[in-house]
Amino acid sequence: MKTHLLRAIPSLTVAWMLPNGGMAAEPAGTLPATAYLFSYFINNGEDGLHLAWSRDGLNWKALNGDKSYIQPVVGEAKLMRDPCLVLCPDGIFRMVWTTSWGGRTIGYASSKDLITWSEQQAIPVGEADKTSNCWAPEMFYDAATKQYLIFWSSTIDGRFPETLDGGDGNHRTYYTTTQDFKTFAPTKLFFDPGFNCIDTTMIQAGGKYHLIFKDERSKPVSRKDLRTAVGDSATGPWKEVSEAFSRKGVEGPSVLKMGDEYVVYFDGFAGGGYGAMKTKDFIKWEEQSTKLVVPPGTKHGAALSVPGKVIENLLARDHKPAP
Repeated sequence: MKTHLLRAIPSLTVAWMLPNGGMAAEPAGTLPATAYLFSYFINNGEDGLHLAWSRDGLNWKALNGDKSYIQPVVGEAKLMRDPCLVLCPDGIFRMVWTTSWGGRTIGYASSKDLITWSEQQAIPVGEADKTSNCWAPEMFYDAATKQYLIFWSSTIDGRFPETLDGGDGNHRTYYTTTQDFKTFAPTKLFFDPGFNCIDTTMIQAGGKYHLIFKDERSKPVSRKDLRTAVGDSATGPWKEVSEAFSRKGVEGPSVLKMGDEYVVYFDGFAGGGYGAMKTKDFIKWEEQSTKLVVPPGTKHGAALSVPGKVIENLLARDHKPAP
């Protein structure tokens, strides 16, 4: 059913299944001009991309009956973990993801409508025989240079021996750039806070570029919390590494601008469930976790703003009668 047909029938509603199994209905034509979309995975990422949507950025409802939209078929283990979905300036959705716990590739695909997807690519970004893993890639369009940055976390053998602490790797954030997703610049170091870190994300705000990342240190005490850094360009240099602003035992941050505030979502892998905190200046933070509702089993995803019609089309597809 097409969007213009939905709007032509005032009494028609679009329904979806709530996480608790109940049904709710969304009157056609009532979706806001801007809504929010969340890409995520469940279990180990073997079944692919899941999507949820929200009006307010706190109450998230699974789309497609919480079934996956795209199955992973590339990479060392053919997983689709940590899906980072971005609506690009040309109106195309592009996504990168973790293809394997250990390996040297990241996944990439694109879509105009989130239903039909391009052929998946496994982009080889790790150094042969040296890179242990390529985790949690993120994508950022740098308007200043008119190119896309793709950055991720890797442990590379022999790098940063002074910060080995016996924990889960010795990660730093690396990146490549591209304009066409066919050719990619050589991998470079993107962010080194001076210690083991993973799950870096980025947003431009107030004339600055802000990183949010997980402190992965295990010694002298286990950290596993979120911190920030700031830079004057999309490639740094990065400075003012903050103290922790989140509780311990969290990872996978994603940041969403809503009005004059920024909400950071995170995966409470050590217990406590999915969480969120908001800020206006990346210095003072306000806890939002008790207000947050996400589909059961949600893991390390990415939040983004989309036109309301994107959600309307997805809801219509979810409940289109079978042929």
